[in-house]
Amino acid sequence: MSESLEVVARSATGSHASRRLRRQGLVPLVLYGHGEKCVDLAAHREALEAVIRHGSRVVELKGAVKTNALVRELQWDAFGDEPLHVDLIRVNASERVKVRVSVDLKGECPGQREGGVLSFLHHEVDLECTADAIPERIHALVGHLHIGGSIKVRDLELPKGARVLADAEETVVSCALPNQKAEEAAAAVEPELIGRKPTEEGAATEGE
Repeated sequence: MSESLEVVARSATGSHASRRLRRQGLVPLVLYGHGEKCVDLAAHREALEAVIRHGSRVVELKGAVKTNALVRELQWDAFGDEPLHVDLIRVNASERVKVRVSVDLKGECPGQREGGVLSFLHHEVDLECTADAIPERIHALVGHLHIGGSIKVRDLELPKGARVLADAEETVVSCALPNQKAEEAAAAVEPELIGRKPTEEGAATEGE
């Protein structure tokens, strides 16, 4: 379900105009997509922050423009406290879109109680789904994850009709004993051989 956001048109663009808008409690937005021209808009900061807090990715624009739009990019200030600018793209509710969604861990991992270390490898995944089915986050269920176990992309809970744009066998979360974790990390790095002679290509590079 999409949130509604009241927007107004803005004629002035550029950094000076944007700063003036922000002093007035407004945030500049740009709407584009579907082969239509870009539209410069603005919304009240409080209303926009409420939409963001609710985790909405698709918003129903009202006021100067009436359409559904996907929040494509959101820029924050240096402290991450206030939104500075938003890029919106026009979408239909049934249109399939590609978005990046956060992954969170759900449940208590029994492998940790057994002395294992939980490795959370992918905190976000790229997802393709309809615009009206974009989840706020995707859950990785760790309640049955014991030492030596893992949760792969294919195990994630997804909205109906959605798919993750990654290898289904890619590991998202794993649980292993501490020494196993160290051995896996060591195996992934090629050891440097002391006294190994540089390759001809490397020698030529150094001499240049």
